[in-house]
Amino acid sequence: MGDMDSSTTATPQKTAWLIDSSIYVFKAWYTRPDDLVDIDGKPINAVLGFIDFVYRLLSVEKPELIAFGFDESLKTSHRKEIYPEYKANRSPAPESLRYQFQLCREFIRTLGIHEGASLHYEADDLIGTWAKALREHFIAVNFITADKDLAQLVHKNDHWWEYDRGEKLNTKKITKRFKAKPRQIADQLALAGDKSDNIPGVPYIGMSTAGKLLRRFDNLDNLLASIPEISTMQIRGATRIQGLVEEYTEQINLSRQLTGIQCEIMPVDFEQFFIKRIDQNPFLTLCKQLGLNEETQGKWLTLQETLSHNSCTNILFI
Repeated sequence: MGDMDSSTTATPQKTAWLIDSSIYVFKAWYTRPDDLVDIDGKPINAVLGFIDFVYRLLSVEKPELIAFGFDESLKTSHRKEIYPEYKANRSPAPESLRYQFQLCREFIRTLGIHEGASLHYEADDLIGTWAKALREHFIAVNFITADKDLAQLVHKNDHWWEYDRGEKLNTKKITKRFKAKPRQIADQLALAGDKSDNIPGVPYIGMSTAGKLLRRFDNLDNLLASIPEISTMQIRGATRIQGLVEEYTEQINLSRQLTGIQCEIMPVDFEQFFIKRIDQNPFLTLCKQLGLNEETQGKWLTLQETLSHNSCTNILFI
């Protein structure tokens, strides 16, 4: 099931930023007034909140390598093919929000920054694939997210970073926060389940108990091969937990297919992570669509020029 803690001995010379974008779009959708509209009268509260977050991130951190992953569809995910009830507890996005997601993606593209989405895979899988490609070039990764699932991707020198809250976790802090090492997170979720994604797991086993089981057996394969040993553990209800794991083994294996992030879903062009120089016309057209004034447009263009210059200069040294 993979060892997500493995790392090269080389010290990364640079850091890439991979953004779990949908979280920040939804946050703006729920917190910004819905009477904010574009020149056509369509709601853009999520767009404006999202691009405020993007501006803050870019202007403060000044990344050289960056990409934004978006979720495209709840209906056609490969996890739905494995388990039709996956995320069945979530309502489809309304058309007005789908429109805003497209504007967010267009805004990122017109900035000369790479973004991606898939009808078959989720943003997590895109980000996992990008991270694997970056590591092959000895690049560390900041995963900008609030989703515990992405913690399984963190290697030495990487960080899981809930940016708005300033919570920046390395492998040791992830282990302390989630009670499992990064490479154990997918196994932990398979045992405990994940209500937000409608992943079943094992009834009455939570993240803490799952973490204790993995500390004893290291990984899910070892655990399921040693079920009779669970009752010997010095944890509350050990005999009952053993019975539950035995009873729900099939469900655990099913859940594990859902909790693991795919890290090789497509070829990756390494140069896509650098910020490109842009034709300003499409960007300015989109700014007018969103009702951004000339001062705001100018701030964005100045920032974009600085970042693209730095990125293009430093590509020579990778």
